[in-house]
Amino acid sequence: MGLCLALGGPAQALELTPNELAGKRLFRQGISSSDVQLQARVGVSDMSVPASVLPCASCHGSDGRGRAEGGVRPPSLDWQRLALGQDEREVNGRRYPAYRESTLARAIQQGIDPAGNRLDPAMPRFELTLADQRNLTAYLKRLADERDPGVEEGVLRLGTLLPSQGPMARLGQVVRAVLEDGLAQLNQHGGIHGRQLQLVVLDPGETQASAEQALNRLIGEQRAFALVAPIAPMLDERLAQVLETQAVPLVGSAPPGASSAQIFDPMPALPTQLLSLATYAREGLGLAEDGLRVVYAGLDQADLAEQVRSRLQAQGWSVAPVTMFDGQPVEAQGIVFLGRAQAFSELAASLQAAGHQPYLLAASSQVAGALSGLAEPWSQRVLLAYPYVPGDWTEQGLASLAGLQQRQGLDRREAALQVNTLCALRLLTEALKQIGRDASRERLVSALEGLHDIDTGLTPALAFGPGRREALAGAHVVSVSLPGPRFTSITPYRRVPDAR
Repeated sequence: MGLCLALGGPAQALELTPNELAGKRLFRQGISSSDVQLQARVGVSDMSVPASVLPCASCHGSDGRGRAEGGVRPPSLDWQRLALGQDEREVNGRRYPAYRESTLARAIQQGIDPAGNRLDPAMPRFELTLADQRNLTAYLKRLADERDPGVEEGVLRLGTLLPSQGPMARLGQVVRAVLEDGLAQLNQHGGIHGRQLQLVVLDPGETQASAEQALNRLIGEQRAFALVAPIAPMLDERLAQVLETQAVPLVGSAPPGASSAQIFDPMPALPTQLLSLATYAREGLGLAEDGLRVVYAGLDQADLAEQVRSRLQAQGWSVAPVTMFDGQPVEAQGIVFLGRAQAFSELAASLQAAGHQPYLLAASSQVAGALSGLAEPWSQRVLLAYPYVPGDWTEQGLASLAGLQQRQGLDRREAALQVNTLCALRLLTEALKQIGRDASRERLVSALEGLHDIDTGLTPALAFGPGRREALAGAHVVSVSLPGPRFTSITPYRRVPDAR
């Protein structure tokens, strides 16, 4: 029953008294109401450490339900379970008196249960004042009734940020239509575990300041339980930082270069897609280990380019330092490119003018707009990464997509955005189904980590895992024939070995 390390989240759904709030702070952060540094004794040697290093939620979870760690399964701290109406309980064929306030204090401070048995040595013993112990006990009695924001008796509230004006307004309209359609279909069949799913949509505006304000409103004032498929590129890494601080899960595209345990991306990140191309360049094209160069266009691509180079080196490539494209040709057997379509066109033109014709490797999402303008000599020299291709689409998946497009009046040419959004919603709702009615953000993250072999009918099977936040950790390799362009799938989807 260790005191656990966790940051206090946004305003809770349950009104707590000052004593209960102090107990919550002690439970989650190991901090006394008097701000003195509490101590805990650990193991058979009684080694003393600050309680803030071992607060209760790190072992028992912020919801107090306990989670297995290091072969130890801490028990649930639900007071109703501990007290059992002040009766006795039977465990493993032995009878134990139920906990009372005094015996709970003894367990926390001395590591002795109500029957006089010593608790597992993994359970720290905490040196608490009388006031701290009373506060902690008061909070434990309310813990089972406390819900995360957005979780109500008949409603579970999801949130997203979608532009309604400006150049990205159409993207926002498409994503909103897909999300609202999917949630309406679920709600017509009773929602999830008796709760209707409600979507709160805020416009992030066009600046970082306006987007941050909208994000804070969404999590704070609007009390979104989790976020799904937001479009707010101006937030960059700030999005990951806020989600980490507030412990709010997000299922949708991760900001380029940002990393957060709270963000679950249905699609492979750009570095992962480009590594799929590099694997084919070695195995299918026979490029030498020093045959690839990483070239980027635009300062916003510099960090991603470094990530790609680092991961190529980890796979055994000998890669020169990354090169920023400045209009001059680059010599190499193959060029791994990061940047926008216009820069890709300019790179191809500069190489052709210099008499160079390497293989050009890029993500389709970045350069597809440049393909129709490429000269015919680049035919089958351009290799693109696609997370999924029409060959992945099953009859049922196509019917589901067509039904969505018909109901919402969506353009089939925007199918990629529609599929990406459908995948995000499918992953989120599947995890919500698995965590049951007693929903918490912590349990949602665990459920998302445990998702595997999710069949969408539109993509390869989706899966996450502990430490893995890309549901697709690889890509298809597609060759471009010119004029046209015409596309030929060369290799099927397969996972990149070191993808995380």
